[in-house]
Formats: sequence, structure tokens, C-alpha cells
Amino acid sequence: MSSVPITKHGAGLLKEELQRLKTKERPAVINAIAEARAHGDLSENADYDAAKERQGFIEGRIADLEGKLGAALIIDPTTLDADGRVVFAATVDLEDLESGEKVTYQIVGTDEADIKHAKVSVTSPIARAIIGKAAGDVVEVQAPSGGREYEILEVRYV
Repeated sequence: MSSVPITKHGAGLLKEELQRLKTKERPAVINAIAEARAHGDLSENADYDAAKERQGFIEGRIADLEGKLGAALIIDPTTLDADGRVVFAATVDLEDLESGEKVTYQIVGTDEADIKHAKVSVTSPIARAIIGKAAGDVVEVQAPSGGREYEILEVRYV
């Protein structure tokens, strides 16, 4: 399996979720199954069916998180020395040349992308367009809504 880049912060969030699932959610669902079994006939026991379904979801998510963390290449943006170039985990200030609107994005792994928090996936059109560029460069981004030009104002590794 090839390594998948993820920021140090993103890896921390996945580890927290894994810990919560293993220490809180898993024991709670095991107790719910035991309690439902105590009610007798399992063939028509909705509580039992719901708890078993929840258990399947939890175990699947645990396996998924363990797989992602096992394949993760954790990158701490504060340790990057990319000579001012846009790389994975960099935070980039951009200006839309048509509207003059300024935006800031951090390039992150696919699992931690969240546009509401200005985190864009490394596989997104905007990230693919700016990777390898530096402050002052103008890039054209081919997005589903059409082409847009951005100027890279600043590249930070925070």
C-alpha cells in the first residue's frame, strides 16, 4: 500500500476519533447488545438489531481509521523548507484576478479537506494548479464552474 499524505493536525484528529471509538463507542455498543440479549427472543428484537448494526459501523470505521493511519505519511507544515513554493500542507493566500477577492487555503489530504475551514484537498483543481508555484505567480484554475485566474500572494508553512 502506498503512503497517503496527511497533515500532523489531520493525523491527530484521526487518532482522537480512533481512540474515542475504541474506548467509548465500542464498549457502549457491546453493553447495548448484552442488554438487548437479556430481553429474550432476538428474532424480533429491534434494539438488538440496531445495536448489531451500530457495532458493524463502529468496527468498520475502526478498521478504516487504522488503515488510513497505517498508510499515512504525516507532514508537519512548520518543518517544511520549500523555498517559498506551494507544497502539500502549505497555507496559500490567493487573489482572484477577475473579482479582486482574496482567499486563503491550506492544502491537505483528502480525508481532512473541509472548504468551510479553508482546507482544500491536494487532489482539488485549485491545489493541483498552485502546487510548485511561488508568490507572485499567476495560475489558471479549471474548476467545474469554469476557468479562473489567481495570483499567489503569499505561501506560509504554519
